Amino acid sequence: MNHRAIALGLACLASFVTHGAAAQGLRPSGAAGAGLSRTSPAAPSFTLPAPGAGTALRQADFIVAVVNSEPVTNNEVRSRAERVAQQMAQQGGKLPPREALAREVLERLIVEKIQLQLAREAGMRVDDFAVGQAEESVAKQNSVSVAEMHRRLAADGISKERFREELRNQLLLQRLRERDVQSRVRVSDLDVDQYLREQQSSADASKVEINLGHILVRVPENASPDQVAERQARAQRAADKVRAGEDFAAVAREFSDAPEAKTAGGLLGLRPADRYPELFVSATAQLPVGGIAGPVRSGAGFHVLKMADKSTGGVSTLVIQSHARHILLRTGPQLTESAAAARLADYRRRIVAGRADFAELAREHSQDGSAKQGGDLGWANPGRYVPEFEQAMGALKPGEVSEPLVSRFGVHLIQLVARREAKLTQREQRDMARDTVREKKVEEAFTNWLQELRGRAYVEYREAPQ
Repeated sequence: MNHRAIALGLACLASFVTHGAAAQGLRPSGAAGAGLSRTSPAAPSFTLPAPGAGTALRQADFIVAVVNSEPVTNNEVRSRAERVAQQMAQQGGKLPPREALAREVLERLIVEKIQLQLAREAGMRVDDFAVGQAEESVAKQNSVSVAEMHRRLAADGISKERFREELRNQLLLQRLRERDVQSRVRVSDLDVDQYLREQQSSADASKVEINLGHILVRVPENASPDQVAERQARAQRAADKVRAGEDFAAVAREFSDAPEAKTAGGLLGLRPADRYPELFVSATAQLPVGGIAGPVRSGAGFHVLKMADKSTGGVSTLVIQSHARHILLRTGPQLTESAAAARLADYRRRIVAGRADFAELAREHSQDGSAKQGGDLGWANPGRYVPEFEQAMGALKPGEVSEPLVSRFGVHLIQLVARREAKLTQREQRDMARDTVREKKVEEAFTNWLQELRGRAYVEYREAPQ
């Protein structure tokens, strides 16, 4: 299980584990707004339990392990294991034996507690505003209101307070990793050169990579025949629109329930075919670049697919670029996230009412290097910014202004200026290759960092979890 699965999957965090879709691209070093460069996994994203799922009855609780004097209880392991099992079942995965799953979950909980202890010792904290923002994001990803989300969680034995605390912990873990791992990884020109040479030497017919555009029209569990027919008709309308020549990204934003519709115009990113679902590969095998397949049915719903690009081991050359500007307020002892968000919400009201100009406010108040340019960030490839920024930007139409949002850099207000489909220059392709190398280095650094933390911690095993 990779570090995203450790961080997200075991807490019912699924979306970016299963949809790591957007093509990656770092902002060039030293450019205005460089602090927004993507250096971390996506923000937490929960899959809600199915309505009426319910949890098994709890046995009497007991301690199964002690981590630096902090206990891990049997109920913690059972609760997490049940949710992991439920999520795997919903996704059609094969469940491991119960004892093996419990042992795996226990080990992940131990590593998670070690990290949380380190974060708290360092004085790191997550403001209530950030938790609330993550809560709203989870509800939106699951197409329910926050109130309905809490109702479903409560029916599954998860209280609002417990859910918010888990969100807070996952955000805290993310910030710790950004501080101790992602921010310290460096990629040299020699690293990029070596990667490109390796890609070129391995480029043959069997190494073809594809970049698919994806529209998902989700079908609820236990849907009635009428519901299925309505969902299929919606997918067919989307397919008809793109076959008629309408912009795929615009249709994806209108119809798709998949997260990449908002963040990358529906593009899943260039990758080897074996890293795509077999259904997607077989449906698009005979398509030329620009061809459309679908709707095709899966357990999740109906899919419309576009062969956006093919490559023999290089970097995707076709992307949806976004041109945005932002106002950044950095938080700290003198300015909490809540206070910064309130200030930016006031700016937004004034801008929307026509009583203030975004660029002027950015020049006057933004604490980012782009302030002198009125907050202008220029044209950006998918994956250029941290995930929460990308998600908020992806949900905007040209001219719209986002609500305040929190990232590791502070609190932002974003205005989308325009979008376009573009082919990458050689320099941009090299930048994206650099990001691919960086992702690999981050994976390795994260694994080593976890092993070091685990090796320094005191862990005492008590009774086996049941």
